[in-house]
Formats: sequence, C-alpha cells, structure tokens
Amino acid sequence: MTPKITVLFYSTYGTNHGVALEAARAAQAAGAEVRLRRCKETAPIEVVNGQDAWRDQLKKMEDIPEATPDDMEWADGYFVSVPTRFGVPSSQFRAFVDTLGPLWQNGALANKAITATTSAQNPQGGQEMTIQSVYTTAMHWGAIIVPPGYADPIKFEDGGNPYGYSCTPGELSDIGKKSVAFQAERLVKFTKKLMG
Repeated sequence: MTPKITVLFYSTYGTNHGVALEAARAAQAAGAEVRLRRCKETAPIEVVNGQDAWRDQLKKMEDIPEATPDDMEWADGYFVSVPTRFGVPSSQFRAFVDTLGPLWQNGALANKAITATTSAQNPQGGQEMTIQSVYTTAMHWGAIIVPPGYADPIKFEDGGNPYGYSCTPGELSDIGKKSVAFQAERLVKFTKKLMG
C-alpha cells in the first residue's frame, strides 16, 4: 500500500516553506503520495503588506493550496513544519487545528503517524517546546508520534533536537536538507508499519 502523507506548514518568511518542500520531496522519494498544504494566513492583510519580506513570501506560496480538514482525513501520516511564536506554534497553525474538532470527534485523526519541525529566531528560542506543543495536540487526536530521536548520525550534525529538526531562519543548509529528508523518510517508514 502507498502511504498518504500531508505535509502541512506555515511560513512567514520562507524558512518553513523550504523545510516543507524538502519534506515533500523526500516523502515522495520514499514511496508516499504527498499533499503539500499551507496554513491559511490569518494576519490582517495590512500587517502582511507592511513587511516586504512577509508579503513577498505569501506571493511565493500562492500556488500551494491552503489546508482543509479533508487533507487531514485523507492522510495516513502528517509532516508538520511551523515557526515558533513566543515558545509555541504560530497562531496560523493553531487556527487551522481549531477547525479539526469534527474530525477529532469522529476519530478520523487517530492512529495516524505524525512528526514535526520548527524554526525560531534564536537556537534557544523555544524550538523544542514548539514541537512538543504540536505533539501534545497529536496525543489528543490519538496520533502516533514519530520523532527522529538520535536514530541517524545526521542528528549529531544538525543541532541535535531529538523531537524534530529545528533551525534558525534562512535557507535550508545541506545538513538541514539531510536531516529533514531523514525525518520524512522515517515518517513514511512508520506510516507503512501502521498501515499493516
């Protein structure tokens, strides 16, 4: 069976967009069918347009569909990439999660694999807490958490966050690409196991 993976992300300036693109590529290469989806921008348009980099990034992602509950119900596994905002996931991600109540009530999010990544301005800016917050939500769903741990030597090169890849803003480095690919491949592997 071919596992179905939704790569769900939010990106203000492009960092998590880059992570999501690499995750989608690696998951496809590992044999998954992939939906790349972005969380809807919830900030007022005048705020977005007040920052050139934010406005330009939103334009870069116009071709990527906004996530819907159907994308979560469709998938067998989830790869989540969201920025850290004050030590937790961005409000745009949380707003999307708040639309998933009916799926949760029906058990449609249970028994699916999930892994998460993040970025923050500073290496100690709440990255681990952000990923753990995503996983706390996943536990309420009954999803199965697939962290990278230290299951590959790349984790000793990428900064060593065992909960999920994390970085500071900017273009994804070669080490970052390898780490994200490892995490996506691991997600696909365990999603296949859950599918029987």
